[in-house]
Amino acid sequence: MKGLILVGGYGTRLRPLTLTLPKPLVEFGNRPMILHQIEALAAAGVTDIVLAVNYRPEVMVSTLKQYESEYGVNITFSVEEEPLGTAGPLKLAEAVLKKDDSPFFVLNSDVICDYPFEELAAFHKAHGAAGTIVATKVDEPSKYGVIVHDRDTPNLIDRFVEKPVEFVGNRINAGLYILNPSVIDLIDMKPTSIEKETFPQLVEQKQLYSFDLEGYWMDVGQPKDFLSGTCLYLTSLAKKAPHKLSSEKFVHGGNVLIDPTAKIHPNALIGPNVVIGPNVVIGDGARIQRSVLLANSEVKDHAWVKSTIVGWNSRIGKWARTEGVTVLGDDVEIRNEIYVNGAKVLPHKSISSNVEHEAIIM
Repeated sequence: MKGLILVGGYGTRLRPLTLTLPKPLVEFGNRPMILHQIEALAAAGVTDIVLAVNYRPEVMVSTLKQYESEYGVNITFSVEEEPLGTAGPLKLAEAVLKKDDSPFFVLNSDVICDYPFEELAAFHKAHGAAGTIVATKVDEPSKYGVIVHDRDTPNLIDRFVEKPVEFVGNRINAGLYILNPSVIDLIDMKPTSIEKETFPQLVEQKQLYSFDLEGYWMDVGQPKDFLSGTCLYLTSLAKKAPHKLSSEKFVHGGNVLIDPTAKIHPNALIGPNVVIGPNVVIGDGARIQRSVLLANSEVKDHAWVKSTIVGWNSRIGKWARTEGVTVLGDDVEIRNEIYVNGAKVLPHKSISSNVEHEAIIM
């Protein structure tokens, strides 16, 4: 089987982290984001994976070569000369996706969930139509394009309603699909939207079904959602693989994932919902909650870190406090006793005065 991951461009929504690493390599739950997807695809029997990208960073090429041998998959880059939207990349990768008659998976690189690829493939085969969209239920459907089903045929999609004013349903497109190779014939080699142009054609032909996703789902392409997605991922881990989470005395409220190389003072208080990366150092009395600390960062004594992504090699000073979806890029220093609320701090900066409101520090 085959899979296409829509990676796209420069990950601007996740800056300042993506100024240092391409978005697919930013660690989510202590592993590069894209690795969660490659591992799930490989486990479902996928042997060919295409990454649809606007540019091809060398660091990504070398990292993915390593995954090829580790997971027994072929990974190729499909590089767009101009951004081709969400459907154009399928046409560009036609040679791989149409090399045999088997269907192929398509997924958005920002989506994190319990990827149901095996069940999805079985469901797709059983209904026999050209395409299946994974659907997830949301609390506020008015923000999204909502899936409306046919009255007579279970799971057959009748239409999509964009940001409905009145309630028509609560299932939305989760950004994961399985499609037959014939779908590529409906796509032109130009910037095209799979959601707005390709899927309506399939709906008209009564060839598009939806499959309900169980469990959590989040598009983690921006900092606020990256942190919310981390909470969902850790909650899922607590149910499925609790042994991976820490049960040390300093854990408060559970759901804490710690790399074994991190050094944490026994008087620190950590949790709930915290991920601590390799070689992180946490000092005496430090308090950390709902945050992600990337590799080689340091939180000094009595600092309080809440709703923050601490970038690689960054340092938070003694008695400092960060909150409000603060994101520190690579090698940022927050000086002692400084308060930072909702700042996005670019790499290699030192913050020596309080930042009380949302700001970008350049």
